[in-house]
Amino acid sequence: MTRIRISLLLIVLQLPMKGGDNMKNNILSTLFVGIDVSSKTNVLCALDFQGNKLLNLKVLNNQPGAESILESILDCLNSNNLKYAVIALESTSVYSIHVANFLSSHEDLIPFEPKVYCLNPKTIVNYRKSFVDIS
Repeated sequence: MTRIRISLLLIVLQLPMKGGDNMKNNILSTLFVGIDVSSKTNVLCALDFQGNKLLNLKVLNNQPGAESILESILDCLNSNNLKYAVIALESTSVYSIHVANFLSSHEDLIPFEPKVYCLNPKTIVNYRKSFVDIS
């Protein structure tokens, strides 16, 4: 699980982001969130640019769980003076749709200009394999 979340975050760092140079210049004030999605639970890990783990959370994959994720992300952004959020999650059948839509469009998160990416789990695993220092 932890390896998948780290792989998610590694991929996010490589993604072209809307806003181009603006986002690249503000990467130091960005919260990077990886969500491991399953039918019953969502496991979240959030890092800052330096790789410090700021948030680790496991919630049910339902509306109250999505609301808990939102609250935790907002608390983390505010308590660490971060201005932007980049969120990556596995595209696992229908299980990731509601949380991705919820996070990308929630009015409380909009000031942090959230970028939400749904990624193919096979891509994540193969990308992780390209790093020899990640076991």
